[in-house]
Amino acid sequence: MTTDSIPVQATDTPPKTARKTRKATPSGARLRPLFRHPGAGRQHHAGPVAYILLGLAALVSLFPLYWTMVAASTDNTRVTQTPPPFLPGPHLLENLGKAWQDAALGKAMLNSLIVAGAIALSTVLFATLAGFAFAKLRFKGRNILLMLVIGTMMVPPQLGVVPLFMMMTELGWGQKLPAVIFPTLVSAVGVFFMRQYLSEALPDELVEAGRVDGAHSLRIFWSIVLPIARPPMAVLFMITFVHAWNDFFWPFIVLDMTNPTVPVALTQLSAGYVRDQSLIMAGALLGTLPLLALFVVFGRQIVGGIMQGAVKG
Repeated sequence: MTTDSIPVQATDTPPKTARKTRKATPSGARLRPLFRHPGAGRQHHAGPVAYILLGLAALVSLFPLYWTMVAASTDNTRVTQTPPPFLPGPHLLENLGKAWQDAALGKAMLNSLIVAGAIALSTVLFATLAGFAFAKLRFKGRNILLMLVIGTMMVPPQLGVVPLFMMMTELGWGQKLPAVIFPTLVSAVGVFFMRQYLSEALPDELVEAGRVDGAHSLRIFWSIVLPIARPPMAVLFMITFVHAWNDFFWPFIVLDMTNPTVPVALTQLSAGYVRDQSLIMAGALLGTLPLLALFVVFGRQIVGGIMQGAVKG
């Protein structure tokens, strides 16, 4: 008898490999997640160790400023003693007034404000324009141009001092503020920084929607890009302003003591045979106060813009 003639009886039992169906959950019931982080949904609070570490970091950061104030409030003999003083002395206002007069810091601060403000504003504007072009516009040679911009960051600026000085002399800008402003109207770091931010924070759909509405590139930049790019623009402005205010090398070459910036003017306080350290520290303190005032006034807006941009990104 062959196996083909044997009848096969059908069974109602499902095969063993069949998967078990889930029980239907009643309507309105919540499904619990299979995996949940133990701290999810809880508000975390900093412990005492975090406060101790933050306090130590704040003390280390503020100590140079405190020491500058202490040294500026004493006389030169007391500053050079061992151990040095750690408490403020009675000569702070006297040394500040003498440093202000000897270094002609009034005109120097005005020049530094003009130079740093112009450089910071131009860098923010041009870097944002270039960053938008490299991030969202499509044109031939875009990647090559971006690599060339990044490549300029690897060239030491000291290599271009001689030809740049000759160029400024030919233009008749010797000993003038434009010789300090125009060579630094834009920076490769700013272009790369804005390009990286706009690549992530600016959706392509917004740019395409602007194109559909008939807006040209400058209109898209003004109405769409600028509102989104405010947080990094504030950060870039602050960094560029501080760097331009503290720049010494190039202004010292192209400017003289009749039209100096603050770092160049402070060199007059150490021009004597015997250097008055307390007077030098008083001048350094005066040169730092505008930066501290700038951060106190706009620091909250800058930090708030960074946090807002981080949440949107």
